[in-house]
Amino acid sequence: MAKKCDLCGRTSTKGMSRSHSNIKTIKRQHINLQTKKIDGKKVTACTKCLKTMIKIKKS
Repeated sequence: MAKKCDLCGRTSTKGMSRSHSNIKTIKRQHINLQTKKIDGKKVTACTKCLKTMIKIKKS
């Protein structure tokens, strides 16, 4: 399963972690993915998209 949002296409970001001796190691920051059923289909969506969908439904 890819760590990618099916709705907006957002993926994880890369960053560098620096030690005391200034050696850099790659640190991945994954997005918060949730599995939900939307219109009868199973979708992996980030929480940012889910919060936006709730806002749109309320208005």
